[in-house]
Amino acid sequence: MDLVGPGPIEPHFEDSINAVQNLPHCANWIDLGSGAGFPGFALAAQQSQAHVLMVESRQKRCSFLKTVKREAKIQNVRIVNQRTETITETFDGVISRAYKPPIEYLKDATRLLNPKGIVVLMLGSNPTFELPSDWALVDSHRYKVSDHTRLVWILQYRRHN
Repeated sequence: MDLVGPGPIEPHFEDSINAVQNLPHCANWIDLGSGAGFPGFALAAQQSQAHVLMVESRQKRCSFLKTVKREAKIQNVRIVNQRTETITETFDGVISRAYKPPIEYLKDATRLLNPKGIVVLMLGSNPTFELPSDWALVDSHRYKVSDHTRLVWILQYRRHN
């Protein structure tokens, strides 16, 4: 269905599962640009008491996500077929994998984040990203996917009064 790029799908699962381990618990999460369900479904499994909103603008991918949710009987996920710019709710946690470049992702996250909420930034194998001054690094962890080391940052936005 062309839900992920070329190559094996296993690294996508491995990346998502490792990225969501040890994240702080949040009551409600949003997964921006959910695509094939990475990392939203892994997060929903890891934090079964949390509610996860998976947002996907492409109908084909959204249909796939709804099929997975139904077949796997996943109760704590809601899937919407719309653009993230139209979301008006706010969340305790924002996560995404390969959604937009980090600066653009953080702009969207700022709008969607509750005060004291967290943003998970999955930086991949070779991060060259400089964190903007209005964001604070709360925690980070590295993990292996195949033969690559990946990095996750957990961030909080410093709201200006």
